[in-house]
Amino acid sequence: MTGKISELIKLTNQPVAVIQSETCPAGALQFTAGRWGCAIAMLAAAANGKIAAFSSETATCLGGRAGLGFAKYPLGRIEYFLSCGGGGVDRCERYKKSPDVARDFIRDVSNALIEKLPPRKTFLLFKPLSAVADEVPDVIIFLVNADQLSGLVTLANYNSARHDGVKILFGAGCAQTVLYPMSEREFCFVGLTDPSARKFIGKDLLAFSMSHEKFLELESVAHESFLTADAWQKISRRI
Repeated sequence: MTGKISELIKLTNQPVAVIQSETCPAGALQFTAGRWGCAIAMLAAAANGKIAAFSSETATCLGGRAGLGFAKYPLGRIEYFLSCGGGGVDRCERYKKSPDVARDFIRDVSNALIEKLPPRKTFLLFKPLSAVADEVPDVIIFLVNADQLSGLVTLANYNSARHDGVKILFGAGCAQTVLYPMSEREFCFVGLTDPSARKFIGKDLLAFSMSHEKFLELESVAHESFLTADAWQKISRRI
């Protein structure tokens, strides 16, 4: 599988397909069970041609388990870690003002979205789009610079009278790139604004994620859109 959009926005890496599977491909990159690892590092590897696999045993980061849809956040400590400390945690991220605010976000946003997902398969794969054969992905993720992001945001609203086809929401990097588009399939999402995830990705890159059906919709209209018109051609020359 290849993509017209990738060609038109002059993508130098590969779009990444997020696929559920009951089997793990031979040679897939995986974190060691029981050792912490950030899913965004695997996303970067997949954009550069590797295949990565996660399971509930190897997605040991609490944010990663939730952001990939394997399990809800267990309340009790995480709300202190995400906010101002206490509760037995040895450091905190200060992303939310208080444990109460963090708890409400976890319960009412992250965990509520996970509850809506259909049953998960054993593995979640990150595959370069070119390596996808007969599988049907859940989500497609682009890693893009500012010019490419402008093109994708505009394309996402091309065949609709709406102006809100793209969302940018607070959350862990894996939630922004996987959980949100998996849960709200009619929207596209800008991601990797999570400071904790940024160190695992190129400094000039952000993510643009969408459901597979939204990807197919945009692929079908890309060649008739502004991406082949004068304004984009001028931008395209500097990418």
